[in-house]
Amino acid sequence: MRVALIDYDSGNLHSAEKAFQLMSREAGAEVVVTSDPAVAARADRIVLPGDGAFPACRAALGEVDGMAEALREAVLGRGVPFMGICVGMQMLATTGHEYRETPGLDWIGGQIQAIAAPGLKVPHMGWNDLAIDRPHPVLDGIATGDHAYFVHSWQFQVDDPAHLLAHVDYGGPVTAVVGRDNIVGTQFHPEKSQAVGLRLIANFLAWKP
Repeated sequence: MRVALIDYDSGNLHSAEKAFQLMSREAGAEVVVTSDPAVAARADRIVLPGDGAFPACRAALGEVDGMAEALREAVLGRGVPFMGICVGMQMLATTGHEYRETPGLDWIGGQIQAIAAPGLKVPHMGWNDLAIDRPHPVLDGIATGDHAYFVHSWQFQVDDPAHLLAHVDYGGPVTAVVGRDNIVGTQFHPEKSQAVGLRLIANFLAWKP
């Protein structure tokens, strides 16, 4: 099994690679960091990390010639399991509203809106307790009250509540995990979330949607 981590100059690529390498050894998988659409198209699992502003990340992904098309064919065409992390998850949405309106991949309907947390600091930064909204194989062994690590000022507001898998409370509900079909995304950083993050990565590597 080959896992492709998509390299488009995203800031959290190195730490994500280390975490996936660790869990892939247990799963007997190979992790490849790639900016080559042909490699992504042939992968058995695809991970899209992300760190920074939505418009900049979306533009950077679009500048990798042929990558968006390769991802769409693999994920939507062949059903390859896909995970988006942080802004990599936000890009699954229909539209981002950070700085300016920016089209997302539109694989999970929804909008990226600013976190409204009166009296609390934004960005939402640090550890927070997950609340599991619906069971999912990628969340096996992860329970409400388990901690995950967040760094973000914007959140994914899904159109369909069935696509909300987990949230946290930060002045109100804030989306933590989304998913549909063969696609999942985490607002938190699994590579920085210690046991919970490693469990989620292991689950993703074993997932057979």
